[in-house]
Amino acid sequence: MADTLNKSDLVAKIAAETNQSQATVASVVDSFFNVVAESVGSGTKVAIPGWISFEQISRAARAGRNPATGETIQIAASKGVKVSAGSKLKAAAK
Repeated sequence: MADTLNKSDLVAKIAAETNQSQATVASVVDSFFNVVAESVGSGTKVAIPGWISFEQISRAARAGRNPATGETIQIAASKGVKVSAGSKLKAAAK
């Protein structure tokens, strides 16, 4: 199983690499995710070429099945988020 880099670890690494305070870096990271969430929520695609992109998707209403009873149910239309890795991120994972 791969290790996990959580937000505080990420902030500490960026702060060390950029010689900025962890408070400053944490503020920038929080702002980044706030802008991404606000943009995607309003239907705007956010793309950082080569690294990652975020976009809102729509799921149509559909019929489903309750696994416990086998009964057919209607699943309402909904919205979701599609996250796609760019070429640089994919290359780093090889």
